[in-house]
Amino acid sequence: MLMNIYDVSKKAGVSIATVSRVINGNTNVSEKTKEKVLSVIKEIGYTPNVFARGLGLNTMKTIGIMCTDSSDLYLANAVYYLERELRANDYDSILCCTGTDLETKKKYLELLLSKRVDAIILVGSKFVESNDNDNSYIKEAAKKVPIMLVNGHVDGENIYTTLCNDEDAIYSVTDTLIKSGITDIVYLYTSNSHSGLNKLSGFRKAHFMHNLLLRPEYTKLCNKDYRRAKEYLTELYEKKVPFNAVVTSDDYLAVGALKFAYEFGLNVPGDLSIVGYNNSILAECTEPALTSIDSRVESLCITTVKTLMGIFNGSDVPNKTYITANIIKRNTTSF
Repeated sequence: MLMNIYDVSKKAGVSIATVSRVINGNTNVSEKTKEKVLSVIKEIGYTPNVFARGLGLNTMKTIGIMCTDSSDLYLANAVYYLERELRANDYDSILCCTGTDLETKKKYLELLLSKRVDAIILVGSKFVESNDNDNSYIKEAAKKVPIMLVNGHVDGENIYTTLCNDEDAIYSVTDTLIKSGITDIVYLYTSNSHSGLNKLSGFRKAHFMHNLLLRPEYTKLCNKDYRRAKEYLTELYEKKVPFNAVVTSDDYLAVGALKFAYEFGLNVPGDLSIVGYNNSILAECTEPALTSIDSRVESLCITTVKTLMGIFNGSDVPNKTYITANIIKRNTTSF
């Protein structure tokens, strides 16, 4: 039976990071712990591989990357930044575009493991299932290689996450709108993923903190399609449901809000304030240019690769790192 670093960690009663530090000769380990780990390694016949970069033992110098949709602007940018940072650290990458079907995700994860990659990076929160039992395939893979999640979180040994604080970002912009006197706010979002639910929570929290009743029709789950956003806002407008702002979880939906405003002759931001999310190229290409929340995808990816290199080198690294979003003020808001 092939033994792995997880087995060493379990038998020695220490973390995987500690085993990695021992293998790589890191001095930040007590002599007693070092002897215990080395004894277990000898006992079970474990041969270091992916964690032994510092020793030059049997590493493929290749990282697997998984994303659900490479045509998505956010995910495409993330993949670009990840590959750039990996190349800068002399690592190649293998990209798998999985779609959202759980069985397909599992299949591609197994495929990457069979290629003997040194680690796997999961891009985006759609790899995190709402039923934690469905995340067991990620936890099992983490027994073999480090698993890095970009803007998603799964609790488990040898799983590391880098997150944008989406809840705070949506809370902040909604809070700012309310303080400026804009209280009838529609929130359009694209998914019930880990990130999607955090954003929705931030929107609701802002209303709670201001003691404002949140009407059910003021939150709507849409496809990532500007046409659906435009259609829903049109429905509200024709039903005479009052709203004077639209906050969205993605710039795609904010574009739909702008198209709605144009069709009905509404002044932006005089009659309707609009806020997007991700600060994509779409935000700069619209007229007027969109105020958008910059989720700092480049920083997320740089931090993810930096953390991964720290793991390979046996350094102390956090299991979870937060990146703070920025509000990029343009011409669709007047706060």
